[in-house]
Amino acid sequence: MAEKEKVTQNGDATAASVPQTTAGETEELPKTIVRRLVKDKLSHLSTESEISVFREALQAFSESGRIFIHYLTSTANDICKESNRQIINAEDVMKALEEIDFLEFVEPLRASLEEFRQRNAGKRSGSSKAKEADRKGKRKEPPAAEAEDEQDEAKSDEGEDGSDD
Repeated sequence: MAEKEKVTQNGDATAASVPQTTAGETEELPKTIVRRLVKDKLSHLSTESEISVFREALQAFSESGRIFIHYLTSTANDICKESNRQIINAEDVMKALEEIDFLEFVEPLRASLEEFRQRNAGKRSGSSKAKEADRKGKRKEPPAAEAEDEQDEAKSDEGEDGSDD
């Protein structure tokens, strides 16, 4: 962890032990996910039931995955900029995979993306319908609430006049 210099009121600089995260620490892939992926893939290739992986090997897998993600993202970003856009979309990632010669990933990724979109289409339309119903319900409630308030006021006025006689 890096130490940060702290400047006091009189201008003196002192070293304060303030924990700071470096760029590498914040970009690290989740270790449990990496471990699970590695063990899952290795178990498919091995006849042994228990697979053990050294910590250094997991770190190497994690680092190589991080570098791959950066490289793919950078390439997709370049493709996006060539199209005069600022936001990377799925097609940019597909083209980037082709450009960096990972053609074997394109079709499985397209299939996963289509499955993801179909799965979320129902959720999105369902949540949109629910939100629209909420909006319509909220628009109708205030006039209804005002009418109820007017009726309550009218009843209380009648009750005061009729019950005291």
